[in-house]
Amino acid sequence: MSATSSFVVGLDVGGTSMKGGLVSESGAVLLSERRPTPRADGPDAVVAAIRGFISHLAAAGDGVPAGVGLAVPGLVSADTALYATNLGWRDVPATAFTALDIPVMLGHDVRTGGLAESVLGAGRGIPDFLFLPIGTGIAGAMILHGEPYGGASGWGGEIGHIPVFPEGEQCACGQLGCLETYASAASVGRRYSLRAGLEGVRAEQVVSSDDPVAVEVWDEAVEALSVALATYTLLLDPTMIVLGGGLAEAGPALFDPVRTRLVKRLAFRDAPPLVPAALGVDAGMLGAALLGWRAAGRPELGSGWAVDVRPEPLVS
Repeated sequence: MSATSSFVVGLDVGGTSMKGGLVSESGAVLLSERRPTPRADGPDAVVAAIRGFISHLAAAGDGVPAGVGLAVPGLVSADTALYATNLGWRDVPATAFTALDIPVMLGHDVRTGGLAESVLGAGRGIPDFLFLPIGTGIAGAMILHGEPYGGASGWGGEIGHIPVFPEGEQCACGQLGCLETYASAASVGRRYSLRAGLEGVRAEQVVSSDDPVAVEVWDEAVEALSVALATYTLLLDPTMIVLGGGLAEAGPALFDPVRTRLVKRLAFRDAPPLVPAALGVDAGMLGAALLGWRAAGRPELGSGWAVDVRPEPLVS
């Protein structure tokens, strides 16, 4: 980069790892790195790690970043990380995450990934769609009129806790029969391991197995997804549904049966198309970069960017 280059820092903060990068006005990813999230050391240690990571990334560029964007879990506003169970945060101001005197904007992790898919990925040019990453857990980003919608209090998009089987298994959230309990990658592996009397079976092993127990567990996951997606479709009539996350890397083994059952559940109307997410592991970081440019007063950036597609690994 030259001394006149303009860039932002984008950082996607997860419970296990953080992915950060420098992104230019043209959308070029000038640098990207990954670091562990020191969650076991407490909430203050995570904030300190983020501050250090941002300083490290900023120092790798020529000049001062125009802004910083962060994708973080939990309940979040543009200027405050209000509450995150996994990280132990309560009311952490955006300014606490960086020592740099530059604009900072926060975004919910899944909605920020949805923003990236809307501006740069599978949802480019589509005003209304559901972005549903299926990984260790399940949460959705409702893209309405081109922007992620968080609801009245910031909890919008928690499709993973729709009760698809109201009298079903108890979810970690305390409710019964949640979608996440049946159809997340972690749950697919867990439910098969429990029934088969095994330990540590991963979701991809269940998907590819012809073991009758594995077939049954996968069938229940597909059924749960079809119920949830039919409910969403009937409520919000999306133009399409974008499936991402590690489990979407199962490809036709996921898309074909979910598509078939969704069509059957929508007897009086057409089902929206199901399409794979385009941005893979970079969605959160690229979305955070878009937030960084918005913080810097450049909300128009992004529409002309070209990005590389990087698959999401299938997670357990």
